[in-house]
Amino acid sequence: MSVDSSRNLYAILGLPSEATPDDIREAYRIAARRFHPDANPNEGADIQFRDITAAYEVLGNPQRRYSYDEERRARGEEPDYFSLRVTPSKRVLNVLDEPQVLYLLLEISPLREAAKLKKREVPLNLTLVLDRSKSMKGIRLDKLKIAAHQIIESLSEADRLAMVSFSDRAEVLIPAGPVADKTALRAQVNLMRADGGTEIFHGLQAGVEECRKNLSDEYVNHVILLTDGRTFGDELRALELAGKAAAEGIGISAMGIGEEWNDEFLDALASRTGGTSTYVSSPNAVVRFLNERVRSLGDALVERLRLVVAPDADIEMESVFKLQPHPQPLEVAPQPVPLGSLEFNRALTVLVQLQMPPSKRTGFRTVARIDVTGSVLVAENRLYKALSDISIEIAENPLPEDPPLPILEALGKLTLYRIQEKAQQSLREGNVAEATRRLENLATRLLASGQDELAQMAIIEARRVTTTNLLSEEGRKALKFGTRRLLSQFDPRDDAE
Repeated sequence: MSVDSSRNLYAILGLPSEATPDDIREAYRIAARRFHPDANPNEGADIQFRDITAAYEVLGNPQRRYSYDEERRARGEEPDYFSLRVTPSKRVLNVLDEPQVLYLLLEISPLREAAKLKKREVPLNLTLVLDRSKSMKGIRLDKLKIAAHQIIESLSEADRLAMVSFSDRAEVLIPAGPVADKTALRAQVNLMRADGGTEIFHGLQAGVEECRKNLSDEYVNHVILLTDGRTFGDELRALELAGKAAAEGIGISAMGIGEEWNDEFLDALASRTGGTSTYVSSPNAVVRFLNERVRSLGDALVERLRLVVAPDADIEMESVFKLQPHPQPLEVAPQPVPLGSLEFNRALTVLVQLQMPPSKRTGFRTVARIDVTGSVLVAENRLYKALSDISIEIAENPLPEDPPLPILEALGKLTLYRIQEKAQQSLREGNVAEATRRLENLATRLLASGQDELAQMAIIEARRVTTTNLLSEEGRKALKFGTRRLLSQFDPRDDAE
């Protein structure tokens, strides 16, 4: 029976290739005590235990192990495509009778050897889903057409493109296919006319169907949605569609222009598929943001990158936030968590927040096992996995320990984002004074960090809240996406060196 030699089964069990049968059995027993579903209720533990069991079924069987080793030798040594470095906020935790927060900074970095494999641009299977509702009439639609023209010009014949326009119904302007006759494609874009209401599901459904026509592991398969309005009654169907698209390997990025669209909905669409959601404040910014997103997709080394976090049974994963290169809050469930693409020229960083249980016993303990898997687009051996198992020490009165600089900087900027979130929450709960205080605090911190324009917006919104008990949609979105964007302005590798 043939086995898949493309995955390093020894790494999954945490063993060298020369491990003895006793080593293999012991590694499996230890893993079962930590991650078996009967012992650990975390979803990530169940997923990783299935991988561990599959690895043991091969390596624990002498004949299957021999076949696996022979196939690996025949294939040759697999290059390392990306690395995973995990840095905890504390190496030593104090003995406490109450829960403690522990942060893990995940840095997924393309390795130089892998970057050398890039001989050409990675082909795109791209679908643009563009809002042409009545509210897009005028400069918004004009700028959208300019952006679409520029994207067409930037693509090659190796790429695949489709374009869908929608209002209260969807129309396929450019059926999925090669980018050949660019003049004809630009002419199709010019046919868009603004009319009707906004129903995103119809447009997204047509866009995903077009993307499916050229769906391939050799492409970056992505849908970019741009809208300026809210959709009503079809959000759940759109989110269900996003989940199905993610399972097939299709990412969705969403851009909202103006103030009327539902940012929580677009965040959820993007989070479920490994895409990004963006606030485009003006029609002039549409061209830049769309072109930048397409360029970043074309720089992918690894696509369909997925994260599985398996905390120990007594540890809770509270939040996951992608910091770079495109900051995005992520949903902790279901796992695997889609991370999107890893680009050739920059790392992808993620901050995981764990709640540690009260600790009464001193000594070392395991915390979590991290698994990052993705499809390497430039290699014949497409699936690649990186693993890290994290442990810390529990001690009585440990020496004072500051978090590593990369985590400090990330937390400092993430705090700004969370302050505006808490201000909105206070306002929803009717606590106007608390919301005002948080906005004023945000303004002070933004001024201290040199973000004068955002600080001024926070001051204006604080004053508005005291008189109207409301945030303006423009101010709310500007603060939310403005503070989020600050997270992309630091490089943890620079701080660590």
